[in-house]
Amino acid sequence: MSSPWAVLFGGPSPEHEISILTGLQSERVLTSTGESVLPIYWAPNGEWFLVPSGTEAKDYLNGVPKGAKAIDVRLSGDTGLYVKRRALDISAALLCLHGGVGEGGGAAALFSLLGIPATGSTLFAGAVGMDKLAFGGLMAVASIPSLPRELLSSTRSPSFPGPYIVKPRFGGSSIGIEIVEDADAARAISSASAHLRAGAVVEPYRPDLVDLNIAFRTYPTLEVTAVEKPLRGSSDSAAKSGLYSYAEKYLSGGAGTDAGLSSAPREFPANIDPAVATLAAELATRVAEVTALTGVVRVDLLFDESNGELFVNEVNSIPGAMSLYLWAGQVAAATVLKDALVEARDRRVVLPASGFGSGAALRAAGGIAGKLVGLDGPRG
Repeated sequence: MSSPWAVLFGGPSPEHEISILTGLQSERVLTSTGESVLPIYWAPNGEWFLVPSGTEAKDYLNGVPKGAKAIDVRLSGDTGLYVKRRALDISAALLCLHGGVGEGGGAAALFSLLGIPATGSTLFAGAVGMDKLAFGGLMAVASIPSLPRELLSSTRSPSFPGPYIVKPRFGGSSIGIEIVEDADAARAISSASAHLRAGAVVEPYRPDLVDLNIAFRTYPTLEVTAVEKPLRGSSDSAAKSGLYSYAEKYLSGGAGTDAGLSSAPREFPANIDPAVATLAAELATRVAEVTALTGVVRVDLLFDESNGELFVNEVNSIPGAMSLYLWAGQVAAATVLKDALVEARDRRVVLPASGFGSGAALRAAGGIAGKLVGLDGPRG
């Protein structure tokens, strides 16, 4: 009998609650087809827990649900995840961690050290996906159409005129975003915002552009979905902001674990020209190749309906609800998740863990004291 899969959700992130919803959805999808699943909750304070199967969103309102068992995460000696000194036997872990260190490559690095296969791409690919400046630069270098994106500098103004969209450099796609008229306003907002203080980027504000989304998966082969058009501006506040907001993305569309994820207002497939849908698929394929992201990934696009221009905006290496709603017409949800787990287990990206010098640099180093000469500051 094969070892069970694990589903990890929560984590230290502003999107902690959405990660819980995605994890609970994914657990249900897998167990509904007879898969054995260990649901693991990563609390905001950093503690890990093996939680009972079939928990509901409300069970996490006050923290760790009843019946949870503390997990010992061991990175030294007998590495792995332990409950009461017993190692959890895991085939692979499905990472349902949105934003923060989870989606930004930290969880991928952690599971690599634990020796447990996990979805969510490598540390390096995940980090680029969560760094908006780096991702924008990668798109530019790869000649993939995208809007100009620059660091919000305290000394230099953007090379393009306002108004601007100001976004956290590190973070998700819908938290902490603001629209401003000029660079001074952008700097004032960034200094006051907890989401922007760690770094911010600016882009041209283009109210004429509409959102389009498409997803890809990389196992058993590279495959893309049809195009989705999220329907933003369905509330007064959204209409005033001109942005596809966190509330619209995650809190609309009814009650239950699918609220605001698979049930958010959308046009799917999007009512667009077939040539635009083909171009979206081509761009998603190029993003997959240049980022080396694996598993199930969503690509967010911006579309100019007046001239057919399409821009890559962002990439979500661990998308909300794992983008299962985008695959519904092509592949069963359980197949999408299980294929991602099998890919993580059978096609692990293993990077060299030690140097190749065979001690040559250490033998040639001599005494460390000699390497400190002249490092004590200017003299005389």
